[in-house]
Amino acid sequence: MYRIAITTMGTRGDVQPYIALARGLAGRGHSVILLAPEQFTGLVAEYGIPFAPLPGDLLALLDTQEGKAAMGSSKGFGAGLKLLKHMRPLGERLLDAEWAAIRAFGPDLIVFHPKSFATPHMAEALGCQHVLASPLPGFTPTSDFPSPLLPFDNLGPLNKVSHVLGTHAASMLFRKLIKRFRHDTLGLAGRSTADVRSLGTLYAYSPQVLPVPRDWGPDVLVSGYWFLDTPDWRPDPALAGFLAAGPAPVYCGFGSMPGVDSRAMTETIVAALAQAGKRGLIATGEGALEIVEDLPDVLAISAAPHDQLFKHVDATLHHGGAGTTGAALRAGKPTAICPFFGDQPFWARRVATLGAGPAALDRNNLSVDAVARVLTAMDDHDMRAKAAQLGSAIRDEDGVAASVDFIERRMAAIGPLPRASH
Repeated sequence: MYRIAITTMGTRGDVQPYIALARGLAGRGHSVILLAPEQFTGLVAEYGIPFAPLPGDLLALLDTQEGKAAMGSSKGFGAGLKLLKHMRPLGERLLDAEWAAIRAFGPDLIVFHPKSFATPHMAEALGCQHVLASPLPGFTPTSDFPSPLLPFDNLGPLNKVSHVLGTHAASMLFRKLIKRFRHDTLGLAGRSTADVRSLGTLYAYSPQVLPVPRDWGPDVLVSGYWFLDTPDWRPDPALAGFLAAGPAPVYCGFGSMPGVDSRAMTETIVAALAQAGKRGLIATGEGALEIVEDLPDVLAISAAPHDQLFKHVDATLHHGGAGTTGAALRAGKPTAICPFFGDQPFWARRVATLGAGPAALDRNNLSVDAVARVLTAMDDHDMRAKAAQLGSAIRDEDGVAASVDFIERRMAAIGPLPRASH
């Protein structure tokens, strides 16, 4: 059995899958600790996983007016560049806290989210091994597709080089911070040897959604999604009554997407539902959509677990985050995506290519007619059949178990490395 630290940064979509992985590893008898922003202390506690809260300053920055404006007006790395002047000083405090928690735990292995960019240096200092684990591709070069953080479907011969964005962006943007951290805090000098201690890379999405590239080796696993299920959840009386009162509704939710006029967006969605003759569930999330009242065919909810809720809906309309997309596809329901930034356009293209949903909506030119068209498009018999078939294939996967197998197999094959003394 191994001591395994899992470290992640970001919003709930960056944390929830890693709770699922932590549970899977603990269930195999490994000693596990999860490091994540302090805002998720309560969520992690629900699942009984040992937790080391990290400073939530960077996450809080995204909730400020400046943070929301930067995220709402940027794609890919643009938001990070706009917020860089704030992120660098906050990063020092974050790295110190992450190092203190990992060093105190003394892991044999660190599993880390790409946003935890200094983790390989910590593994180097401790003499332990590490695994990059990501909910999206883009950190292993391939000729099959460009970086998901670029707004292109195919760059041909430039596909492989485009992945430099994912693999080296953090080290370039935070070069001085990392160099200082390595020298002053970790006591490391000279060229990094962190890659020597890499067990490989885990990708927590389904190979049914994006086939495994031909040019990836056995050190890369596309495991399937890491779902954190809630089998004991039941809808409250208002939701249960609404679901029972008519045809299955369309789920409409955009989480905490920034740069949204929530009132205008809600009015557009509600009018489109009426025009398409659909009932709708409006998920207000963290403010992208608003409460609607006194509409017989529309119900607003704050939140509900996707693994259970999506069983009861007819189709979904959302922002295209990796986790939400995976949950919608697993439910076997057609999904329409209105992407905002980052990897969301990438998943929107994949869904349309697979025939499990219509082409992406353009949020900058969103209209009642445009939304109504995609809602109606999801009635297509072939689209529904393809979505159902894809959902069945995803439900047959167990991404957590496959990832635990991969970790155990790789650890056993490589064997222990000399440990550093700290």
